[in-house]
Amino acid sequence: MKIYKVIFSLLCIVFVGISFINIKKHKPTPLKFIVPKGWPKPLYNFKQNPLTIEGFELGKKLFYDERLSKDSTISCASCHQQFSAFANYDHNFSHGYNNSFTTRNSPALQNLAWQKEFMWDGGVNHLDVQPISPITAKNEMAETLENVIKKIKRDTAYQRMFKAAFGDETINTQRMGKALSQFMLMLVSSNSKYDKVMRGEDTFNLPEKLGYQIFQQKCVSCHTEPFFTDFSFRNIGMPLDATLNDIGRMRITNNNTDSLKFKVPSLRNVNITFPYGHDGRFFALSNLFEHYRKNMQPIATTDVLLKNKMPLSNFQIGQLTAFLYTLTDSSFITNKMFAAPAYTKPIILHQH
Repeated sequence: MKIYKVIFSLLCIVFVGISFINIKKHKPTPLKFIVPKGWPKPLYNFKQNPLTIEGFELGKKLFYDERLSKDSTISCASCHQQFSAFANYDHNFSHGYNNSFTTRNSPALQNLAWQKEFMWDGGVNHLDVQPISPITAKNEMAETLENVIKKIKRDTAYQRMFKAAFGDETINTQRMGKALSQFMLMLVSSNSKYDKVMRGEDTFNLPEKLGYQIFQQKCVSCHTEPFFTDFSFRNIGMPLDATLNDIGRMRITNNNTDSLKFKVPSLRNVNITFPYGHDGRFFALSNLFEHYRKNMQPIATTDVLLKNKMPLSNFQIGQLTAFLYTLTDSSFITNKMFAAPAYTKPIILHQH
């Protein structure tokens, strides 16, 4: 009888041990978020969505998954391409479902942990829910959240990945948003030549140095270091496109003083994120400089700093351009950590 009790006890110990191993096995692996030296504390609350390797990998799979769109042809990455700092390279408008066009240019996805408002008009105030807008917009991914959840629930890989990231196989909108956030939060661009110069690892050549001095005189009020944006909303004298009728921030606040105000874009990686402006009307930096010095059309809500336009000589433009090129972060746009998973089919770029 004693031998049976011993065997039973041993089986219990083995069972508990296996259970403990399984529980430990499903505990997500923490992923460290590194704040670059000299940068402020992020605004994102990581306590509500702790970063893990499993959550990041799940978010990456979702980011590159075309099944998030109605006809399974468009992913988040279709309009946010890594080689363009996760912007929409060379296209003024993003392309959406059934060959439709959106009405805005896709902004670069970088350094999102320090932002509290998203979209050109600040219409979304939390990163976890930001993907809902493009997923459900009729001229973007045109899908319903219900259908997205149904599709990914049928994928056994997703079942395993949600369990690994969150402890069980529950798949819902909240977890999907958190996983996408975990991927996007890691998109930190902080290793350009400019950054290396600031860290004492490199030096500017003469045009770059002169351009940096001009930048500090002419541009830094809106494009504040280290993010090269102050995240504010400003009217820079761009006349209203009568076809689009995009009034910007005013659409969100219903305040006339916000007419034609749009979020100040970051100048990080600016050389590879063209075209510029909320509607992509500027196809080159030279077009943008011409706007500031000659083509602005100030109105009542135009930023006070630009009421008299921005005097710029050809020499100053040349030096500024040289400096802006130092903001390109090659390691960011080639980092394999952010590249499409091997199990995702190649993204087909839509043609003009």
